[in-house]
Amino acid sequence: MAAVLAAHEADRPLALRTSGSTGTSRSVLRTTASWMDSFDEVARLTELRPESRVWLPGPQSVTMNLFAAVLARSLGARVVRDPADVTHAHLTPLVLARALDAEVPLQGVRVTVAGERLPRALLERATAAGARVSHYYGAAELSFVAWGSHDGDLRPFPGVEIDVRSGEIWVRSRYLCTGYAAAPGPFRRDLDGFATVGDRGVLRAGTLVVAGRGVEAITTGGATVLTADVEQALRGGVRGDLAVVGTPHAELGQVVCAVLTREADLPTAATAARTWLEGAQRPRRWFHLADLPTTPAGKLDRTALTTLVAAGRARRLDPVTAAAEHRERLEAG
Repeated sequence: MAAVLAAHEADRPLALRTSGSTGTSRSVLRTTASWMDSFDEVARLTELRPESRVWLPGPQSVTMNLFAAVLARSLGARVVRDPADVTHAHLTPLVLARALDAEVPLQGVRVTVAGERLPRALLERATAAGARVSHYYGAAELSFVAWGSHDGDLRPFPGVEIDVRSGEIWVRSRYLCTGYAAAPGPFRRDLDGFATVGDRGVLRAGTLVVAGRGVEAITTGGATVLTADVEQALRGGVRGDLAVVGTPHAELGQVVCAVLTREADLPTAATAARTWLEGAQRPRRWFHLADLPTTPAGKLDRTALTTLVAAGRARRLDPVTAAAEHRERLEAG
């Protein structure tokens, strides 16, 4: 944190490591101004003030947490590790869900959620607990791209232009990085100043819907299935965490698998799959795992989860049996 502020004073560039949640970790180069120029807008959107107390449970080696810490320090706000008596928090969706499960007091706290998509159901849980939630989409290379309340309510961050080309999200703003320190990566820039990291999405009436990239796309029987689409359909009524991954299949290439942290959610999730998903999107295998693996940044580690499922480390579930037992419980009153 102090090193970033010192670099800004000396007009030196920054080299920041990415989290590596969708591939190899890289060192991203950027000017300090590409961060500092967004401080006023972020402080306005989150109502951050010098007297604020900011809960940052994630490591500051992660860019989203480091940014939040530097912003707080620049305003004179205090960064804390204990969630007691805080005014602000910066969390990933998984960390937010676990905080709610642990009944961490969030009444009146301004919670900023990033790192992965924030579904409406989790927003509603946090709001019911008294939190005041904001959500943004960005990348270590792009910084802020879109801001809203959940993953279906993202609009361009102030000063950002978004252009979706053949399903790929391109961005132009003064917040972009300048490239990588050594190894090449997904960051690309065109002659007009737009850049992309390969994330997929759709722009509808000014609202950006982000689908993800890399391991977040499953190719099964020649069809491409986006995990975000499947997860969104399954989440309605599901109380625990869930994730969708693709595992190898001799004939189909990959098969869509759904992993639940709460076994009792299976009947509801399976019904949602039959109701809302098309054939290729429907999970062919269901599993239970008490805790989903996460990266050091607190994001879902989809690669690790895929490995666990493929290696038989998650318990296989039978949706037919679960549905029958669910009906019996309902009939029994």
